[in-house]
Amino acid sequence: MNTVVPESVGMSSSRLARLGRCMEAYIDRGDFAGLVVLIARHGAVCYLETFGQMDIEAQKPMAVDTIFRIYSMSKPITTVAALTLYEQGRFQLTTPVSEFIPAFKDLQVLRSFTETDIEFEPLEREMTVRDLMTHTSGLTYGFDDSSPIEEMYRQHIHGDKFLRRSLQETMALLADLPLVHQPGTAWRYSVSTDVLGYIVEAASGMPLGSFLQQQVFEPLGMQDTGFFVPPDRIDRLAANYAPEPDGSLRLVDAPSTGIYSRPPRLESGGGGLASTIGDYFQFAQMLLNGGTWGGERILSRKTIELAMMNHLTPEMLPSYQNPGFGFGLGGKVLMDPAQAQIVGSPGLFGWGGAATTDFWIDPTEQLVGVIMPQLMDGGEYPLQADFQVLVYQALDD
Repeated sequence: MNTVVPESVGMSSSRLARLGRCMEAYIDRGDFAGLVVLIARHGAVCYLETFGQMDIEAQKPMAVDTIFRIYSMSKPITTVAALTLYEQGRFQLTTPVSEFIPAFKDLQVLRSFTETDIEFEPLEREMTVRDLMTHTSGLTYGFDDSSPIEEMYRQHIHGDKFLRRSLQETMALLADLPLVHQPGTAWRYSVSTDVLGYIVEAASGMPLGSFLQQQVFEPLGMQDTGFFVPPDRIDRLAANYAPEPDGSLRLVDAPSTGIYSRPPRLESGGGGLASTIGDYFQFAQMLLNGGTWGGERILSRKTIELAMMNHLTPEMLPSYQNPGFGFGLGGKVLMDPAQAQIVGSPGLFGWGGAATTDFWIDPTEQLVGVIMPQLMDGGEYPLQADFQVLVYQALDD
């Protein structure tokens, strides 16, 4: 991948060196096995560096073309795919999900619960496509204990149970589970984008992976992005780790034998993709360019503008619990840097993944930032915040 001198795009080389020292410190402490960092401004990559190892056991150094499990960074990609169908008139954002999944028409919703009793109520209105894109659908993930519905999710679809079923089987199971709240009344991180992926299949008549390949990956030149890593590229897949209480790293997914080494039964639009930092940069730059990359238009400028607006009402924001940020179609939106307590421009858009990967774009400063480690449960480290601050402090115009 070609890079330019940082000063040619208004960045300071000497101040970017601070970013390198910070990333090296994370590796030296053993917090992360390795990572890759990319910064682009005005469409040109001005910083691309590797740190540490992609596979500790094999003693393989991190490389620019390393393939990463991007998990929830799949969500913006699936949302873009759905928006291409929206632009074709296949549905509106207000279209009920039941038009594609009839069983969703009669979902039950949690009303109240005690230790001994649970009460449900019918839908006040149907779940819509926009509810899926904004995580205001009432679906959930089963990550916490705030309601008995979470336990139902853990019993039926959490973890490996989720991956053992096809997308069609998963939709049937979700139709039998109650919603945590009425659609459009609160934000809750959920399997919404997986349901959106099913709608992509239903509206296009193609498997999700095939549609993504045709409508997103091929036009953007994303050659290494998909739901599994082919055998001829598996040596480029990083090992995935998790932190141990003693500070060491535990291998949780080996490249050659892990779940990404073979085609999955479930193509998860919410968290199933693997990619490289170069591929994801091209996707992010397309968003920043208003829907185009390399002469190919994926979405219109106005659709991109709509996606990058905050879609949460003031009543929904408390449930988001991310001060200073709102949520657009498929990603977070920075509304108030002072409230968020981090440097950035209003309108910054992005999202991260479970293995501590992250990306964001800043239309005001014409910036793209992408960082790719492979560490599950890495939220205890301020890596993503450090990355953002150290990018912005290097602006020199």
